[in-house]
Amino acid sequence: MLNLPPAFTSIIVAFAPLFFNGVWRCARILLIGAILAPGKRTVTSALRGMGLSGERRFQIYHRVLNRAVWSCRQASLILLRMLVAAFAPTGPLVLGLDDTIERRWGPQISARGIYRDAVRSSESHFVKTSGLRWLSLMLLAPIPWAGRVWALPFLTALAPSARYFQERKLRPKLLTDWARQLMLQVKRRMPRRRLVLVADGGFAAIELLNCLTRRSVICVTRMRLDARLYNAAPPRKKGARGRPRRVGTRLPSLQQVLADPHTVWQRLPFLHWYCETNRQVEVTSGQAVWYHGGLPPLPIRWVLVRDPKGKFETRAILCTDPSQSLRQIVDWFLMRWQVEVTFQQVRAHLGVETQRQWSDLAIARTTPVLFGLFSIVTLLANRLARGGTLPVRQAAWYRKPRATFSDTIALVREHIWLRSSLFTSSSGRRTKKIPRALFDGLMQTACYAE
Repeated sequence: MLNLPPAFTSIIVAFAPLFFNGVWRCARILLIGAILAPGKRTVTSALRGMGLSGERRFQIYHRVLNRAVWSCRQASLILLRMLVAAFAPTGPLVLGLDDTIERRWGPQISARGIYRDAVRSSESHFVKTSGLRWLSLMLLAPIPWAGRVWALPFLTALAPSARYFQERKLRPKLLTDWARQLMLQVKRRMPRRRLVLVADGGFAAIELLNCLTRRSVICVTRMRLDARLYNAAPPRKKGARGRPRRVGTRLPSLQQVLADPHTVWQRLPFLHWYCETNRQVEVTSGQAVWYHGGLPPLPIRWVLVRDPKGKFETRAILCTDPSQSLRQIVDWFLMRWQVEVTFQQVRAHLGVETQRQWSDLAIARTTPVLFGLFSIVTLLANRLARGGTLPVRQAAWYRKPRATFSDTIALVREHIWLRSSLFTSSSGRRTKKIPRALFDGLMQTACYAE
């Protein structure tokens, strides 16, 4: 019987209402096993990590993913509430949204498609890969003991390829359609909280932004330099005929603003700028209406950000709430980079792309669970933080000022192994003492194994 450490019990048991009793026992073992297991995150590796390699009824653990009745969406609601209570109890909820490709092969995977591999491609070199496309919604919140913002996944959905819909004679569902559905679900779950969505330029679509703006969601995304911008429509004159104007006069494009030598630039210092500290950049901003024929006009505030040192290309950012300050818009957009960091961390430390299910239901569940495991591990480590700090792995040749996710999952593993009755023996005759230095080395190797 698995006895969790008291500090972890309330977090893990919060998901128990989603399952029947027998299913919950197996699901809990798989959840803890996925944290402890290094390398591949298959059902068998989770069982080995729990010391159940001799379990003859191993098929019941596979059924948790491919047959049992439980809802990933309900699990995401429970996880979101715990994340908000722990890391964002007040203020607006800043959410990061982006898609990623899980590289998978095999004719049995029906939702598989061919996509551009963003990691291996560049501006001059295009690489395609076979896999599954996932859209993940993450809470962007400061972690006190990490000293920076982390992107904590809580809701991940599979966005099948166009071929998947064509084979079923259905209209293909765009990525922006999935994004709208995910955000509206969160809005229904958190009706009293102010929501801010931060996304990349792929989600800068007028239809999506207008839909979310009508529901009081502030959106911050990248935008094209050649977007068509206008002044607001002038007041309609009394007695005028015809349809009212939707926009006013055409404004110069952001590309023209960038090239104009008379554009006034303001220097702003930022304490954290991606991987740098105390960085100064130049910004300029303005208000406009973004409009394209046949679509409703969208009032925005645009921001141009350029580097005086010329190390990165000039970026254009839009915010659907024109009343927000320039610094606030840039600060929100800088938080989006943590989404990419989380994508890398779940591959490196939680085994995303190593699972081998062929069942459609198991595929649709396993990857969202592994993404959510990143947030669960963060919540578990938050219970162990003392004085706002976590133990950090140090070496004479490498010093880290703050804990990273590798330190976080290592601490959780160590606490499970040392504080639970998972591997303790009831017989004193089977106990064997080992030197402390050897024990510490074994724990370091096991806890940081990936």
